[in-house]
Amino acid sequence: MKSFLLFLLPVFLFLASEAGYARHAAIVIDADTGMILHEVEANQPWYPASLTKSMTLYMTFEAIQSGQIQLGSILKASDHASRQPKSKLGLRRGEKLTTRDAILAVITRSANDAAVVLAEAIGGTEDNFAAMMTVRARSLGMNNTRFMNATGLPNNWQVTTARDLALLAWRIQRDFPNYYQYFSAHEFYYKGQTMRGINAFVANYPGAEGMKTGFTCGSGYNLMASAHQNDQRLIGVVMGGMTSKERYQLMTQLMDNAFAHNYNANPTMNITTARRYSTSVPPYQLSCGNGGSFHQAARTVASGQGADTVRQVQSTKTAYKNSRVGTRKTASKTKLSRKARTSTKSVRLSKSKSVHQAKSSGRVKTTVKSTRYKKANTLPKTASSHKAKTVKKSKTKSITTAKASH
Repeated sequence: MKSFLLFLLPVFLFLASEAGYARHAAIVIDADTGMILHEVEANQPWYPASLTKSMTLYMTFEAIQSGQIQLGSILKASDHASRQPKSKLGLRRGEKLTTRDAILAVITRSANDAAVVLAEAIGGTEDNFAAMMTVRARSLGMNNTRFMNATGLPNNWQVTTARDLALLAWRIQRDFPNYYQYFSAHEFYYKGQTMRGINAFVANYPGAEGMKTGFTCGSGYNLMASAHQNDQRLIGVVMGGMTSKERYQLMTQLMDNAFAHNYNANPTMNITTARRYSTSVPPYQLSCGNGGSFHQAARTVASGQGADTVRQVQSTKTAYKNSRVGTRKTASKTKLSRKARTSTKSVRLSKSKSVHQAKSSGRVKTTVKSTRYKKANTLPKTASSHKAKTVKKSKTKSITTAKASH
């Protein structure tokens, strides 16, 4: 009995410590097998913040592998890229850098301008690239992820889950082992300066290999990480830390307990098959920023300010749920509208033809009637004329006879 209690003690201690943190999402998986070792709200939609750039890099590695671009390709910053907010390299319009420098700037400095340069080099525009990202993410099995930009800057419709991001990290390791090493970079040399990395987990955790940090007011402090100890490699994702320090603490606990085998020794769910769909709204984690339309409405409902606002939130959630099929519905409505217009036009044309035919028929009938009337009037006149000629001829004959007799 004592040995059993001693076995459960670490688990209870971890659960107690985890309960001391604010709401967050987390997951840790075995990177070799893909088995899920532990998860907390892993399928809850969340704002990805700069963890978005991990997908931007996945697309970049894929473009390099296919030959679309190369590590040494010279990329040029557009006006749109140069106007990105911090964090950034400070690229000016027309300024050039290599694909490799852009990758390292995204990983070490989370540079928004460098991320947009990569996006435009691959997709033409950032909007088009974001659509490509979403399509590729869904094909990987990231069913609850939608991208609206390449940077992770705030957008209410840009969402993901801890599970989806763990799957992405797992696929990066497996699909691009040669490029995966870039995530371990602590610094890179650019334009005569050494750019230091901002990922404290990579710098301080034993056996840490990478990967990416993220932060917005909506998401809180996020972290995607991988580490290797005692012939075991783990991937962890934490979303929603209330401070930068807290996300590192949460990840450290997650990794420590997984390496110590304090979680389920016989996991049954794999990251590739745990595909659950969610339609709930992401939480807005911190009090900074404008809060977003979803969360302003939600906070009003929470404060009990009337049924109208409840309906507003329900309507917002419905729109969020149906966003995947919204385009198809719009297209369907457009087709129906076109059919309706075509039908109306056909009816009008049919009516017009009927009226025209009726008028034409009326004119024909009138013409026939008139012709018959003319013929009717002509025949009597002809007969009368013939009679008159006959009478006249008869009279002339009589007179001639009379003269002859005389």
